[in-house]
Amino acid sequence: MRFDDPWLLLLLPLAVLPLLVSSGAPLANAWLAFAPRDRASTALGIALRALAALAIATLVFALAGPYRPEYTVERVGRGAEIVLVLDRSRSMDQGFAPGRPPKGVRGTGPEALDYYFSQAPARLREAKGKVARQLLADFTAQRPQDRFALVAFSTLPMRVLDFTARQEMIQAAIAAGNVGRGLSETHIGRALESALSLWEGRAYTGSRIVLLVSDGGDRLDPDSREHLAQLLRRHRVAIYWLYLRSANSPGLTLAEGESGAAAESVPEKLLHQFFESLETPYRSYEAGTSEALEQAIADVNRLENLPITTHDLVPRRELAPWAQAVALVLVLLLLGARLMELRRWH
Repeated sequence: MRFDDPWLLLLLPLAVLPLLVSSGAPLANAWLAFAPRDRASTALGIALRALAALAIATLVFALAGPYRPEYTVERVGRGAEIVLVLDRSRSMDQGFAPGRPPKGVRGTGPEALDYYFSQAPARLREAKGKVARQLLADFTAQRPQDRFALVAFSTLPMRVLDFTARQEMIQAAIAAGNVGRGLSETHIGRALESALSLWEGRAYTGSRIVLLVSDGGDRLDPDSREHLAQLLRRHRVAIYWLYLRSANSPGLTLAEGESGAAAESVPEKLLHQFFESLETPYRSYEAGTSEALEQAIADVNRLENLPITTHDLVPRRELAPWAQAVALVLVLLLLGARLMELRRWH
């Protein structure tokens, strides 16, 4: 226990005053020598003096501002520390792609868009960002022992939430991505660096995951790739990429008959190849529908469920209101006794 104004405790000796002062002049009555000793009245007088002394001490204690300082509690459970890296670019406002177009339909051409919008049902045209946020909200709700952080990105990354297990904060952070429309550019490299920096100076207590949710790739220069690889090794982080395929997306893997040189012009394939070359664990999920995305998240939920040690911060607790309540009760008892006191004999 600590105090905001401990010097006020020097006033505690004032609590002795009710025990020292006289109770006042006795009532005019007959000679009391003939009356027996009233032990109940004596006990009541002592009790009232003690109540007055306790009321003064409690008030001084409350004025000193007592509180219980914050402290940490170590808990051992099953889960992981997960950073959600959510793409907020304009393409996330578009719908899913059900799969690769048939032969003769170029995957990045306008005829592919005509194919998807004519063949795909309405649910596939639902915005990828909206579906992803809903599934991520369900995913986090199913893992109460995990610690989640959130980084939203488009042109630049933005830290929305630091590591926490408070579901109301996590759900609010995920829902906040639904405000407005995204920008046209995507820089995944900067977003990953921002996500990995969240573990800087943080003790390793269990599984660490970067859950990248994006529908695009990025061309990383050699310095950026080396820096990311170094951060991933140092913090021992696994990458899960939920790749949301758009109607004009060529996908992460090479199509049948596609040359390896074609991958050099596709940012998604380049980023996928970079992740596969890393020494840290990596899994990719090419989700072309909301059902495929749901299945990918369920897989992550199943795989990453190892023992984890967490430290929860218990906030400061004010004790002054409790002392004030006790003092109020004592003063009311004294006031009631005062009102019941006889001033004269009838």
